[in-house]
Amino acid sequence: MKKILLVFAVFAMSFAAYAQIETPAPSPFSKLEQKVGLTDITIEYSRPSVKGRTIFGDLEPYGGIWRTGANKNTIITFSSDVAIAGQDVKAGSYAIFTKLNSAKEWEVVFYSDTENWGAPAKWDDSKVVATAKVEVMQIPFNAETMTIDINNISATGGTIDIIWEKSYVGVPFTVPTDKTVTAAIDKAMAGPSANDYYAAAVYYLETGKDAKKSKEWIDKAMSMIEKPGFWQVRKQSLIYAAAGEKKEAIELAKKSMAAAKEAGNQNYVKQNMDSLKEWGAM
Repeated sequence: MKKILLVFAVFAMSFAAYAQIETPAPSPFSKLEQKVGLTDITIEYSRPSVKGRTIFGDLEPYGGIWRTGANKNTIITFSSDVAIAGQDVKAGSYAIFTKLNSAKEWEVVFYSDTENWGAPAKWDDSKVVATAKVEVMQIPFNAETMTIDINNISATGGTIDIIWEKSYVGVPFTVPTDKTVTAAIDKAMAGPSANDYYAAAVYYLETGKDAKKSKEWIDKAMSMIEKPGFWQVRKQSLIYAAAGEKKEAIELAKKSMAAAKEAGNQNYVKQNMDSLKEWGAM
């Protein structure tokens, strides 16, 4: 019995040692990261090689759906909304599939379900977010290893290029750079927001900086807020107290306390009561 157990132990150790050997993947994983305009784009895919085979029309027959790579789905991720071949696509991750219509035309499909190994067992048109019909161009050399790249980059877009064997297709896309920059310009030109003034005022209060400047900013913030919250009025009262305007600070504390009572927030009620006692108002 001991000899049998020993044999099994040796076998298990040998198997564990063997399992630790790493060998190259036939279709190695690749990850492309590219910024286009202000949009971050990531493509993750496995790269098969030709290896003397006829790929399109044989290994990948015309009329079929190709996973656009090998192994797990090829996945593309956009950090912002984009437009693919004129079709709006929300920020997020998508699987890329290719319908090999013929030697001259493919349809590159962006599919919302990324959890497939190869083409979906049951194709669902409702999961198609964009489709680009593209012309297949023959290249004058053999691209041994499949490549997906982003080229023709400008501030507003580029192309997703797929190259393998002697075939090339380019899928055009655009990114919302102008919309994003214009919105940022409009916001900056309009000046600081209420939140900006409020955050600056509170920072000055909590770090013991210029109390008068803090009061100026909190007043500006409050004038821009339609209905300030009791917690905001609480901060305003503390800033007024720090600026030496105790009478106004007391009135603001009372206002904050009343609003906190109405909201059922006993914590803020107590904080305001403590301040009113400290300032001699109770």
